[in-house]
Amino acid sequence: MFLINVARTLIRSPFNSSLLKNSTNNALADGVKISLPVGSMIKSFHASAFTPSDKLFLASILKKYFRQHRNTPENNPSIPFEFTEENLQRAKEIISRYPPQYKKAAVIPLLDLGQRQLGWTSISVMNTVSKLLEIPPMRVYEVATFYTMFNREPVGKYFLQLCTTTPCQLCGSTEILETIQNHLKIKPGETTPDKLITLVEVECAGACVNAPVLAINDDYYEDLTPDTTIKILESLKRGNLPKPGPQTGRLTCEPKSGLTSLTSEPYGPGDFVRPDL
Repeated sequence: MFLINVARTLIRSPFNSSLLKNSTNNALADGVKISLPVGSMIKSFHASAFTPSDKLFLASILKKYFRQHRNTPENNPSIPFEFTEENLQRAKEIISRYPPQYKKAAVIPLLDLGQRQLGWTSISVMNTVSKLLEIPPMRVYEVATFYTMFNREPVGKYFLQLCTTTPCQLCGSTEILETIQNHLKIKPGETTPDKLITLVEVECAGACVNAPVLAINDDYYEDLTPDTTIKILESLKRGNLPKPGPQTGRLTCEPKSGLTSLTSEPYGPGDFVRPDL
């Protein structure tokens, strides 16, 4: 709890800029004097040296909260982005769902709309959304950097998200991952040279009963095997999206061997009820 409070204070307080100017390792190597604002006063206290694990923990927090956008040739504010006429009308319709003083609540659906048009969420997409909603760009940046489903770097036409959490892992997601890597010659976080396919690992996709699961753009491909995975990848290379859902032929999440209950029509209202009731 102490470390979390210190991290929060470092993030929120302007009084500790000197600590942040140094590298995290140097600042945390020895005992440090930390100034915490208490009411209208500043109270100072000395903290003992952080342990190596403490330093790693706090460094990860600082790295997360002090990430900054760096302009690149493919992602900088000078690259124009405007919604298409159709999407602009869609954006206005979305904004109209909210009271005028709360239209900033439309930031997530508008970012999603921008990502669907461009393929990813660039800094220019964020700036366009901020203008539409008439809010500071930083408010949009905060949302876009918080949710991992907003891709802040370019991705391929087909965005593959393979679940590797425990249920999927127990059902063979490790083998599926190896199959994809070997077939496409890329690793998680990479895109094929032709910019067609991007692969990432994700946490629970929420379809554990159909594990292992691979999301391709908006569709789920379930009950995967190495063979069915290769067939899907080959279809993508041809520019075709195969039929989503279970790849074993079963219906949704029914038992693979067929239904074992609810195999007949359910009783109707009043059936088997005593006539005197």
